[in-house]
Amino acid sequence: MNKLKLGIPKGSLQKATLELFERAGWKIKVGERSYFPSINDEEIECSMCRAQEMSRYVENGTLDAGLTGKDWILENDSQVVVVADLIYSKASIRPTKWVLAVAGDSPIKSIEDLEGKKIATELVNFTKRYFASQGVNVVVEFSWGATEAKVVSGLADAIVEVTETGTTLRAHGLKIIKELMISYPQLIANLKSWEDPWKREKIEQLALLLKGALQGYHMVGLKMNVPQQKLEDVIRLLPSLNAPTISPLHNQKWYAIETVVNAKVVRDLIPKLMKAGAEGIIEYPLYKVI
Repeated sequence: MNKLKLGIPKGSLQKATLELFERAGWKIKVGERSYFPSINDEEIECSMCRAQEMSRYVENGTLDAGLTGKDWILENDSQVVVVADLIYSKASIRPTKWVLAVAGDSPIKSIEDLEGKKIATELVNFTKRYFASQGVNVVVEFSWGATEAKVVSGLADAIVEVTETGTTLRAHGLKIIKELMISYPQLIANLKSWEDPWKREKIEQLALLLKGALQGYHMVGLKMNVPQQKLEDVIRLLPSLNAPTISPLHNQKWYAIETVVNAKVVRDLIPKLMKAGAEGIIEYPLYKVI
């Protein structure tokens, strides 16, 4: 039987990844001490590894495909196929930013002010390439953790650090002077695996359903009944992926309407639909929108 070797990120992306795969139709169970999770698909063999290392294992063929952050693909300069961007604003899958930060009272206000200075970061290779592209000479040192403290303690003049909102950096008395990159999870594939027809089809199946599951996070379905004389008034209010589905009810001058809308608009939309004449409104969650 053909097998696809799939990498699942261990660490900060793990919980969100397992949840996303389950919504897409794959249940992955991770044992406490196992690096080889089980999955309800005989054609897939899972392995756990850190997101920082994932692209290297995909590039060298240890894995056929895997999910990791865009930041670590760029950091490792990995030659892989980016099959799908998996972007969503939900807290567990929110895009992150890598930023350049200095002490709040630092005279450094721009990248040029860092000429000859020392920068601490976990993203060493990317940072070196970035400053080289700007023509600014800096010393970049790897930070094993607590990167925010490096500036406060005088071990570095600036840091390149990942953040979502900047709150933690500000709490440490730092200020952001430049956003360097926005990162989000990506499904990647090994170059040779992508050329294999069976593996490519399996990876594309993963991409299709994972992206559909992401779409389903922020969409909901709406059903309602509407009298014939109010039909056009209600339809005008409905945002939709396409046109809503409209079906006549049996032996009545009423219609059933079904549509898909963004979850953010439902709170304000439902009262408007009721005022326009809709009745029996039902809202239901969606697992996938493809």
